[in-house]
Amino acid sequence: MSYIKNIIFDLGGVILNLNYNATKDAFEELGVKNFHQLYNQKEQTELFAFFEKGIISAEKFISTLKQTTKLNRNQIIKAWNAMLLDLPKERLDFILSLKKNYNTYLLSNTNEIHIEYFEGYLKNKGYLSLFKSCFNKIYYSCRMGDRKPNSSCFNKVLIENKLCKKETLFIDDSIQHINEAKNMKINTYLMEQNKSIIKLFPDIIQQVHHL
Repeated sequence: MSYIKNIIFDLGGVILNLNYNATKDAFEELGVKNFHQLYNQKEQTELFAFFEKGIISAEKFISTLKQTTKLNRNQIIKAWNAMLLDLPKERLDFILSLKKNYNTYLLSNTNEIHIEYFEGYLKNKGYLSLFKSCFNKIYYSCRMGDRKPNSSCFNKVLIENKLCKKETLFIDDSIQHINEAKNMKINTYLMEQNKSIIKLFPDIIQQVHHL
C-alpha cells in the first residue's frame, strides 16, 4: 500500500473562489454576446489557450480582444478578471499546516493578467508571502509553456520534484483535468462547487489509502 506524500492543488475553484459566469456576464454587459462560446471552464478558443500557455503576451491578448470586441483595454482587463473572487485566509493557513506532513504543490492553468490581479489582491490583504510559503513549488501554465490536461504538464511537476504517482494526490475542479490525471495513475479528487478543501481532510487521504 502506498501512502500519500504529495498533494498537487489547482488554484481557481479549489483554493481561490471562482465564477466563470461573472466574466461571461461582464463581457456580455459590454456588448460581447458570444463570449461563452469563446471561453468556458471546459474549453477555450486558440486565443485563450495560447494565452494560458504563454505563447502570446498579455498585450497581444488584449490587442486581439480589442479588435474583435471593440472594447478598450481597461474594460477588457476588468471583465477578464471578474471571474476571480476571494480567497479565505483560513484555506492558506490550512494548506500551510498540511505542509508539515506532505509536499504541497500548486498547478494552475492561468495567465499573466490573472496572476497580476490575484497576487495584487493577496498583497493588499497581506497574504502574498503566506500564499507563496504554502507550496514547495508553484506552477503557472503560462510560465511553464504547457497546461492541463496535457500529460506533459503533469509530468513536468512529477519529474522535476521526483514524485511517485501512487504517493501523489491531485485536487482540481475540472473533470477533464481529473480524467487525464487518472489515466496517468495519479490519485485524484474532483472538487465540487461550494465545497471547502478544509473539510476534505483527513477523509480524502483515508479514501485514497483504501483504494
